[in-house]
This record gives sequence, structure tokens and C-alpha cells, in this order.
Amino acid sequence: MAERETWESRLGFILAAVGSAVGLGNIWGFPFQAGQNGGAAFLVVYLAVVFLIGFPAILMEFVVGRRSRRNPIDAFRELGHGAWAVAGIVGTFTAFWILSFYSVIGGWVLRYLGGSVTGAYFGDATRYFNAVATGPEAVALHAVFMLLVIGIVAFGVEDGIERSAKVMVPSIVVLLLGLGVWASTLANAGAGYKYYLSPDVDVIVNNIASILPSAVGQAFFTLSLGMGAMIAYSSYLGRDDSLPRDGGIIVIFNTLVGLLAGFVVFPILFNLGIEPGSGGSGTAFKTLGGAFGQIPSGELVGVVFFFVLLLAALSSAISLLEVVTSFAVENTSYSRPTVAVGVGSLVFLLGVPSALYSDYLMWFNLLAYDLFLPAAVLLLALFIGWVYPSGAVDELTQGSGVGATFNTVWLWFVRIVIPAGILLTLVLGVQELLVVGGVLESAVFLG
Repeated sequence: MAERETWESRLGFILAAVGSAVGLGNIWGFPFQAGQNGGAAFLVVYLAVVFLIGFPAILMEFVVGRRSRRNPIDAFRELGHGAWAVAGIVGTFTAFWILSFYSVIGGWVLRYLGGSVTGAYFGDATRYFNAVATGPEAVALHAVFMLLVIGIVAFGVEDGIERSAKVMVPSIVVLLLGLGVWASTLANAGAGYKYYLSPDVDVIVNNIASILPSAVGQAFFTLSLGMGAMIAYSSYLGRDDSLPRDGGIIVIFNTLVGLLAGFVVFPILFNLGIEPGSGGSGTAFKTLGGAFGQIPSGELVGVVFFFVLLLAALSSAISLLEVVTSFAVENTSYSRPTVAVGVGSLVFLLGVPSALYSDYLMWFNLLAYDLFLPAAVLLLALFIGWVYPSGAVDELTQGSGVGATFNTVWLWFVRIVIPAGILLTLVLGVQELLVVGGVLESAVFLG
């Protein structure tokens, strides 16, 4: 087995973990998911979910990863509970599954980045999207995106993942801030802010059955939970790092980026009188694509926006490929570059149907969002809360100095709050899977 790598610095780990969390689902999907679920009403529920479920859940993955210093599957065997490797298998499979269609959407971003330079989609954004979303060109761009991801992961933890994160994450933040300032100058920006920031209690109460599972799924997806990424990344950490502190920084940073994306998107939509969240990811491309064609300096704004999306897509895709790559590297004699190419090729093949037929992408996304992610987090919560509580608390304390009160509250959140929230989400998610109309209406959403 190859010698295990580590992060060069704590900052490198934080930026890589933030990069994993800050993906397409955060910058693109979050504003449109908020638009589909009442704007500020969704925002309130989402923030509650992030801090009541997301933060405790990310610490679960950190504990398993650093305690074992192994990949998401072998971690449980290293901790002496090999039967619970099923939790790692589900997470690793989920990462593989998600990356297959995530890469297809990454290919869309590449296409739109080029289209922004020429203004190719300005005339008829819907027709443009329909022409490039599926078919041979979509397959080719899916391949290009995967090649970029494979190339970075092949260089390793320090030289590939960490170095790329140190460039990508600050760039995402700076460019988003610039877009946010520009969007604030648009006419009707105030109406967009009001929709986004003024919650209606009645909307929350009357629509909680649809808002809650969307918020939980969004939190899991944007924090890279349930897909083994945070277990893999934390396995390269030193024992003197504070898991609660690092987890808090990552959760807050990721949430702020999602909020910032809303400050960019909603002013644009309200400036043009476009209904927020109308459709899914496909309509999102059509909507903002068309919007850039109607605003001053639309080509420049489009280039910057889709470049931010590309960086975000790459930073998340890297973590997903690393989940599977880390397992193969530690269990075979093959080199990291060889493994990255092999695994990436399999991901590409699995994603080809999604690049050829939109219905496949719908189902792939819906299964991951409503079933695989919650199931993986639920299994991990049951393991930490009821099978491995003393070891988990001991690991959480290492390097953090947190007191007994924090540990006790965290453990009971893991035992009760997280499973309860996930079970409710699973019930509602399975109901959605069984309703064809619900699938077609909400499946093409970026998480």
C-alpha cells in the first residue's frame, strides 16, 4: 500500500473542505431551490437545518476520518466495527453516482462559459440549452470536465487537491462578491432582496412538508455529507487540529457563499420580472442565460458568472473522485495517477446516459438527493451515536479543548435530532420517488 499523504497545512484542509462544499449546488442550486420554496421561507428552514443537523453531522464524518486515518470504507474496519463498513460503502457509492451526472452538468458550464464570450445563447437561451444539454456534444464536454478532475486528483492530496483549493476557493469568493456588488446596482434589486430576506411564517407553516426535505437535502449536498468526502479529507488531518472549530468555519463559510449567491441571482431575476426558481437546473440555465442577454455588459457578466460556476463545480467534483480514489489507492498496488484515470473513466461511462437523455439525469439526481444521501448520513449517525459514542467523543475532544457539555449535546443531537430529521426526509423523499409528476417537476436540481 502506498504511503499515506497528509495536508500541508490546516488552511489547506479548510479550503479543500470548503471547496468540496461550495459547489454547483451551493452557488447555482441554492438560489433556485430557495426560489422554488418561497424565498425567505426556505432560507429560514435551511439555516436551521444547517446548524441543527449539518454542523453535528459534519463532525461525525470528521471523527470517523481522523480517528481511523483511512478511506470511508476501511475506516470502520480500522475502528473495529467492520460490519458498519456498509455506511462507508453507501457513501462511496453515492459519491461515484453523483459525480457521474454532476460531471455532465459541469460540461454544461464549460459550454456556457464559451457561449458567454460570444453571446451565443443571448438570442434564444431556451433553444441554446436544448441544443447543448444532451447529445454527442454533451458527452464530449462531460469527458473534458472529467479529464480536468482526474488531472487534479492524480497529483495527490498536497500537490493536486490542496494547491487547487488554495486558488479556487478565494477566487470564487472574490468573483461572487464582485457580482453581488454589481447586482445591487440593478433596478428592482430591492424587490429581490425583500423576497430573499423577508420570511412569511404562513408560507413556512403551510409548506413545511415540501420545504423541509428540500432544506435537508440541500444541506447534505452543499456540505458534502453522506458521500464520504469529509471522511476522506479529515483522514489526512493531524490529531492537534480542532474538529469543532474547523467544522464551524467550514459550515459558516459554505453557508455564506450560498447566501451570497442569492444576492447575485435574485436581483437579476427581479430586474427582468422573471419568476424565481421556475423550473429546475435546466430552466435555471435558460433563465439566467437569457437574462445576461438583456443587461448591460452581459457578455462580461456571463463569463465571470460561469467561470465562478466552473471553479465551484471542479472543487466539489475533486472531492467526489477522491472518495473512490482513496479507497482504491489504499487497497491496490496501483499508483494514484493510474487509479484516478481508471475510476474517472468508470465515472465517465456511468454518466454517458445522463449526457444523452435528460430523464436519466433526472432520476440519477433524485435518487441521490432523496435516498442515497440521507441513508448514508443516517447509518453514520446510528454508528456514532449508539455503537461508537465513547471513541467518537474522545476523538472530538482531541485538539479542541471542548468541554463535557458540548460533547454531551453533540452526542444527543447525533442520536436523536439527526436520525429524526433524516427519517422524516426519507419518508417524504420516497413519496416523491413514487410520484412521477413530482419526479419530472423537481428532479433536475443541482443539490
